[in-house]
Amino acid sequence: MRTILTALDDLKGEDVVSIDLHGKTTLADVMIIATGRSNVHVGALAERVITAFKDANVTPRAEGLQAGDWVLIDGGDVIVHIFRPEVRQFYNLEKMWGVGRPGELRAV
Repeated sequence: MRTILTALDDLKGEDVVSIDLHGKTTLADVMIIATGRSNVHVGALAERVITAFKDANVTPRAEGLQAGDWVLIDGGDVIVHIFRPEVRQFYNLEKMWGVGRPGELRAV
């Protein structure tokens, strides 16, 4: 997970949060959510995250790379969502996963 967070930080991903999913779902252990300033920035962040997964010997699946509003990258134990600001605000995944209670949201 640290490699993914570093990849987002390297390209100036904004408002990066990590949500612990243990005990909430079997989909993954961690969900990382980040914001990109534009479609191009979202795409660049996604490509960097995909490369980081591959460097860690994980073959990720990605959805939404062509559109650039929202990219989902499934790396098995770690799921990454990268949004443009208004799309992130609209879907508000943090709220959907009940983030806000102590210990569930960690800004990085």
